[in-house]
This record gives sequence, structure tokens and C-alpha cells, in this order.
Amino acid sequence: MSSEKTAAAAGAIGQVRRDPFAMLPFCGYNFGDYFQHWLNLGMKEDAKLPKLFYVNWFRKDSNGKFIWPGFGENTRVLKWVLERISGSGKAVETPIGMVPTPDAIDISGLDLSEDDLRTLLSVDSDEWRTELALIEEHYASIGERLPIELTNQLNELTSRLNA
Repeated sequence: MSSEKTAAAAGAIGQVRRDPFAMLPFCGYNFGDYFQHWLNLGMKEDAKLPKLFYVNWFRKDSNGKFIWPGFGENTRVLKWVLERISGSGKAVETPIGMVPTPDAIDISGLDLSEDDLRTLLSVDSDEWRTELALIEEHYASIGERLPIELTNQLNELTSRLNA
């Protein structure tokens, strides 16, 4: 997961960082150990882990304009998230995971075309293959304490993107 740095993180604001849950400024130990902690929790028989959803509100059109109309409309996507959790939200499988079907997000009343929505929901394998190298670089910065499960997941993602 990556995000742009904010005032809470060291470095230039707006610079992309690889920082799960924006915890890097607050984590006082090796991130490989941090990842392993969460993996160990997930392996417990009685684990009650949160559902995780990844969104990119900042896709732009060919004119450089943000496609999604803004944070005030995010409840439309959150509604889909809740529907997914309850088992009713429609989705399609992609190399990176499940993505809403175009009719799963209510865009009524928005100045957003169905083509724009399809662009928002699309998964560009070429862009993701570029991202793979950046993830590998990040993993290398963690060093030998990086859990093998993360390397395995990255290899599986690579295979799905190249299929």
C-alpha cells in the first residue's frame, strides 16, 4: 500500500511512500517484525481481522482532472463496502482483487459518466507491473526480516498480472 506523505510523516509532503496504515512515523521497531505480528494474529484460529479495502480517489482523466467528484461522494463507495461485507455487493475479480461492477456504485445525480466510472474501476496491468518494481524496492529496504508470506504474495500478484 502506498500513499502520499502528509505533515505527520518525515519528508516532502506529497511524496509517495510505502507505509501501511500510515504507521511508519509511529512504529518503533523493524517493519518486518510489524508485518509478522499481523500475520501471526491472522493465523490464530479465533482471529477476528478487519476487512480491508483499497481505494484510489485520485485517478485523473486525459486532461489531468480528477475523475471522482470528491470526498463528499465517498459514502457511495462506503455503501458498496458495507454491501460487500454483508455479502450483497457485486464485484468482479481482477489481478489485484475484487473491484465493484459498474452498476454496484450508485452514481445517480453525479456528473460522472459510465465511461468515467469504468475508468475508475479499471485495473491497468501495465501500471501495476511498474508498481511491482517499487514494491520490491520497498521490501528490500526492510531486509531479511521481511516475512516470506509477503514475498510469496508479491510473486502471486506478479503471476496474475502476467497471465
